[in-house]
Amino acid sequence: MPLGTLDSTPPPFFRQGPSALSKLVLFGALALLLMVADSRFRVVQPLRAAIATALYPLQWTLLRPIVWAQDSTHYLEALSTSQAREAAAQYQLGRQSQRALQVEQLLLENQRLRALLELRERLKAPALASQVLYDAADPYSRKVIIDKGSLAAVQAGAPVLDETGILGQVTRVYPLVSEVTLLTDRNQAIPVLDVRSGVRALAFGDSNANSGLLELRFMDSHVDVQSGDLLTTSGIDGVYPPGLPVARINSIERRADSSFARFSAEPLARAASSLHLLVLQNLASQLPERPQDDTAPPLAGKKGRKP
Repeated sequence: MPLGTLDSTPPPFFRQGPSALSKLVLFGALALLLMVADSRFRVVQPLRAAIATALYPLQWTLLRPIVWAQDSTHYLEALSTSQAREAAAQYQLGRQSQRALQVEQLLLENQRLRALLELRERLKAPALASQVLYDAADPYSRKVIIDKGSLAAVQAGAPVLDETGILGQVTRVYPLVSEVTLLTDRNQAIPVLDVRSGVRALAFGDSNANSGLLELRFMDSHVDVQSGDLLTTSGIDGVYPPGLPVARINSIERRADSSFARFSAEPLARAASSLHLLVLQNLASQLPERPQDDTAPPLAGKKGRKP
């Protein structure tokens, strides 16, 4: 048979079907169609849910060693942290118990000494729990509004404190709410006592509204006040009960050209973050009445006419 008579096309048994380019175009169009249909009509969502459900046991089994390792690490870290906190709490509890015993002993000695010297007992004021509603709208003052007013027996001038110290004083009373002026307000003042040296002073709100500090004014430069001294209420004004923490001295500025020094103190009460407060009853009702001055000359009446 001559070679020219042979057919060059492969027999049907070796034919490969469509070309690779046509397959690429077909499956690319199919994938694009499925993506558009899934994005618009969620047609593949049931199939995806079925595959995820079928593969979940396998995923859960493969992730168990990782989860167990993480849980073991967290357990060991939490155990060590808890043990450290427990040790610190036990130490703190021991110190607090020791101080409580000392305080009870000092209170007993104080009672005996006051009875011996016939001194009157410290003033005790009933307290009323309240909550801060919002800050006052005045940007030039430091005031907050609490949720107790005259209907709850709140009086103007009553001291207000949180769990760390004196916060301020009630300045305005309404039926349902009250306005509390903070100690850091520039128009507020409070008599204080240096616990270490026994020096009495008057603490004013700093004139700088953004400082949040107190200032001891009219103090001699040689007075026995040091940085870090604790200031408490002296109780001599009849408003604040004695012994309540107020502030701590943080800076002292003594000038050579002046006989007065500038003492700056940081309040202990958290004025910016305190939410629950205690409003004490005004102590004026517990103080004895001021004696009248009998030496003052009587008021001159109208002179009668001479006969």
